[in-house]
Amino acid sequence: MVSIKDIAKQAGVSISTVSYALNGSDKVTRDTAARILRIADELNYVPHAAARLLKKRQSHLIGIFLTDFSGNFYGDLLQGVKEYLSGKGYDLLVCSGAQSRRLIPERMIDGAIVLDETFSDKELLQYAEQGYKAVVLDRELIHPNLNQVLLDNKAGATLAMEYLLESGHDKIYAITGPKGSYDANQRLHAVRQAARRAPFAEVIELPGNFTREAGEEAAKRIAEQYDRPAAVFCLNDEMAIGAYRYFRSHAQLTLGEQIHLIGFDNIELAQFAQPRLATIDYSMRKWGSLASEQLLRMLAGEPVEPERIYVSLIRGESVKRLPIAP
Repeated sequence: MVSIKDIAKQAGVSISTVSYALNGSDKVTRDTAARILRIADELNYVPHAAARLLKKRQSHLIGIFLTDFSGNFYGDLLQGVKEYLSGKGYDLLVCSGAQSRRLIPERMIDGAIVLDETFSDKELLQYAEQGYKAVVLDRELIHPNLNQVLLDNKAGATLAMEYLLESGHDKIYAITGPKGSYDANQRLHAVRQAARRAPFAEVIELPGNFTREAGEEAAKRIAEQYDRPAAVFCLNDEMAIGAYRYFRSHAQLTLGEQIHLIGFDNIELAQFAQPRLATIDYSMRKWGSLASEQLLRMLAGEPVEPERIYVSLIRGESVKRLPIAP
């Protein structure tokens, strides 16, 4: 690999002169700088990224850390992040896994957006103590170098439960999410609160992990023990799609009549289900954009406040209303 030492030798100048020329310094004449740049180009010189970052202390790269890339969830979120950052002269790195977190202390990125349940609070707080800035989308942490942009999970789950209860259901299945997921735990907490307010309703929790396979498995169990019309609240749309697929393909149960299904996230695939899948909607693109805006404001030393993303209910179509339980 060509170094500035090689350029200096061929140009007949000092290493410091080459460094000044490559960095656009006015400490060298235009003619000398032009000659050095021409030689660098002829030698196919590529600047060492890590060394450049250590000197400038800025990469114009933002890292977003995700648990994984499965399902249809992340597309609009990442698009919202990318669009905002691109408009401000920043590029985006999408990261997953413990090794990728080295980008933070190595200063290969200027800041981080975190939606990764495997990224521990302790590690995030340690980085924050060292001066690194991040916006978290999946937890609540108090530190001057951390801010949070969260979904209003409790409001969304409450809307879903009230919708099912007002439709007359006295038997509701809740398909839970991963135990370590902040979003899943917040939604489940709201489900339990709604259940306590409606003692006439039987609320049954079945395990899930936010995958379609988990939705199918839960639907199979529900079909096997079916004794009367029931509602199924899947704590995300991926599981709702899995449950929908099982009920349509395997179970002798009619969606919208014997089974009333609702999800959370309003992913694109859920919008094509017939009958229309009820779900909790919010703008993933806005979520990503707002997180990016908050992070760049933090990097600029501007004050920020925690934010929540508004959610709303999308009702399902062709749902037969049941008599309201006494």
